[in-house]
Amino acid sequence: MEKIPMTRAGHTALEAELKHLKSEERPAIIKAIAEAREHGDLSENAEYHSAREKQSFIEGRIKELEGVISLAEVIDPTKLSGTIKFGATVTLVDEDTDEEKTWQIVGEHEANIEKGLLNIKSPIARALIGKEEGDSVEVRTPGGEKSYEVLKIEYK
Repeated sequence: MEKIPMTRAGHTALEAELKHLKSEERPAIIKAIAEAREHGDLSENAEYHSAREKQSFIEGRIKELEGVISLAEVIDPTKLSGTIKFGATVTLVDEDTDEEKTWQIVGEHEANIEKGLLNIKSPIARALIGKEEGDSVEVRTPGGEKSYEVLKIEYK
């Protein structure tokens, strides 16, 4: 199996979610199923079926998180430098609108565009890999062609 690159913060967040699911969500849903069973006929018991469905979702998420964590390769961006690569925090300027954007390139399981965390597999991240400050980047996005200039590369 291929290792999954991830920052320390992303790894910690996944571990925290896994701990929450195992220590709080799983016991709560088991209790809810037991209570729903006490109501009698299971074939027409909506509470029971809803609780079982939620349990299935929780167990699936636990398995997914355990798999991702077991394959995680935690990379410390502060030990990196040079051209743009995984972990880089990149400040770009849109050459059409002069709008500045700052993103950190992270693994797909920790990506969150609203928080400035850009998936390494996204079109923008793939176009940025290997570029240096001052370089111009053409990106084909679902919304059309975009042109960016790399203003700053940091590893923090």
